[in-house]
Amino acid sequence: MGEGMTASLSITLNGDPRRADPGSIADLVRSLELDPAKVAVERNGTIVPRSTLDDEALADGDALEIVHFVGGGDNDDSWTVAGRTFHSRLIVGTGKYKDFAQNAAAVEAAGAQIVTVAVRRVNVSDPKAPMLTDFIDPKKITYLPNTAGCFTAEDAIRTLRLAREAGGWDLVKLEVLGEARTLYPDMRETLKACEVLANEGFAPMVYCTDDPIAAKQLESAGAVAVMPLGAPIGSGLGIQNRVTIRLIVEGASVPVLVDAGVGTASDAAVAMELGCDGVLMNTAIAEAKDPLRMARAMKLAVEAGRHAYLSGRMQTRKYADPSSPLAGLI
Repeated sequence: MGEGMTASLSITLNGDPRRADPGSIADLVRSLELDPAKVAVERNGTIVPRSTLDDEALADGDALEIVHFVGGGDNDDSWTVAGRTFHSRLIVGTGKYKDFAQNAAAVEAAGAQIVTVAVRRVNVSDPKAPMLTDFIDPKKITYLPNTAGCFTAEDAIRTLRLAREAGGWDLVKLEVLGEARTLYPDMRETLKACEVLANEGFAPMVYCTDDPIAAKQLESAGAVAVMPLGAPIGSGLGIQNRVTIRLIVEGASVPVLVDAGVGTASDAAVAMELGCDGVLMNTAIAEAKDPLRMARAMKLAVEAGRHAYLSGRMQTRKYADPSSPLAGLI
């Protein structure tokens, strides 16, 4: 703000005084992490046409109102990762389903806007075999290529370089596993891969241990989101250590999403009640007896948990506290 010879401006924004860098109104909107194409701006009582926001220079003393529309009269509770904004906080995997059609139906039932996709060799023996893109449109649903099955940093990096070449993806999910039995992340290899990928322009969302120190190290290495496991991949055990997940959330300056271990709706709600930005799951939906009903349940659980977190739950007490006063009883 106002470094060197350029003095900052004194403006009023939505009723509050603040300082702003000289520039266009669009520059101010972007500095607030908003999209100029999705807001309306009034300056000094006059609407500024959206098409001219880049051309209208801020002036000292300007009074601005910036508004946008939100659905259903509710607060816009979106979240942003690497400059991309999403409204659903539930990310769904694309493995273990009966077929691609069931997978697509589950994604729709979950209301998911992101799906993780494994990068695999093309089936050259049958190039006309059905592909996931025939059922889940990558123009409507964000594909998040992941490195499932990689056990070294080198393999993970090669996989994601190929993904970027194949589909132009730079928002990716990095996981480097330590062993096949536990599918626990190898944090040394994960950190190494994260640093290389970030330096190459990737935006890695990173699967990690539920360790607050490792999470901060990943941030320093360029992770755009940290994704601690709730329990081992595919176990369905639920969040085993709420304390460390909460510590990761409190210490993070990037989104935190629980990845792995969710088994049922209450597990997803717990993750959100701890303050996580989202939850990623695959087996919990794909291996349910009724995957579509479970997908709907997970959607509702994530929403309920988020509302509960934002509400600020009551304090727990050692003893009872009556809802109705006991004084004056007959």
